[in-house]
Amino acid sequence: MMYDIIIIGAGPAGMTAAIYARRAQKSVLVLEAQSYGGQIINTPEIENYPAAANISGFDFASNVYNQAKALGAEFKFENVLELRDTGASKEAVTKRGEYSARAVIIATGSANRKLGLEGEDRLTGRGISYCAACDGAFYRKKTVAVVGGGNTALEDALYLADVAEKVYLIHRRDSFRGDEATVERLKSRENVELVLNSRVTALNADKRLQSVEVKANDGSVRELKVDGLFAAVGRVPENQSFSNLIELDGAGYADSDESCRTKTAGVFVAGDNRRKEVRQLVTATADGAVAATAAIRYLNEG
Repeated sequence: MMYDIIIIGAGPAGMTAAIYARRAQKSVLVLEAQSYGGQIINTPEIENYPAAANISGFDFASNVYNQAKALGAEFKFENVLELRDTGASKEAVTKRGEYSARAVIIATGSANRKLGLEGEDRLTGRGISYCAACDGAFYRKKTVAVVGGGNTALEDALYLADVAEKVYLIHRRDSFRGDEATVERLKSRENVELVLNSRVTALNADKRLQSVEVKANDGSVRELKVDGLFAAVGRVPENQSFSNLIELDGAGYADSDESCRTKTAGVFVAGDNRRKEVRQLVTATADGAVAATAAIRYLNEG
């Protein structure tokens, strides 16, 4: 079957694109490697999306998924290994087969960036986590640390402050990149300690994480005894499988302007895998709408 549009990725950007494409009566296949929703499903409460305050990320994603399904978008949970341009069509290759479409929207988002410490992979699931909402409950009344300085790190620390006995928030600078309102909320929590101008340099463990070594910018070193360490140091865009058809910047993000078009006719990008200044839920859904509108125009113009 030849689809009008294949969307790679079922995060907020990809699913919004599916809604717009189906409302334009285009046939749509959404290919997703894992589960729908992307990283937003790990957010316990959304407060900054218009008209959707106080909704969990999971509920938000489920609502968008059900809306796209009801409009007739088809979903297949398969990892796209390669994207080919044959001129007349684009072919998305998975382990299960090949799917063809006249246009493609790449909305793959990004993956967790690791700390790059010795033993990190071995200790993932044994004290190391990248999702506070997923694993925070395992550390009830225990001591944990969060590493990072953006909104994700701040939100993780705030969430864990309601669960753990003690939360260290470790950041390599003396100020945070995240929302000042969240910073102030953290400062008001008695069980949160800010460890600034510092970075984690070693993980100490037996079968599980026992403590972390933290080195300050002045050279001093301290050991923090923790049961868990939550890394929130950014994301890595998942674009490498498509670098033959899209240009990437130095950080690996798709080099596209606000039109969401790429150097390849009929190939568009949307969401957190795209180069831009602000990566929030509202900008991801906006990207989905823009990319879908551009793809619809491309198809209609032949």
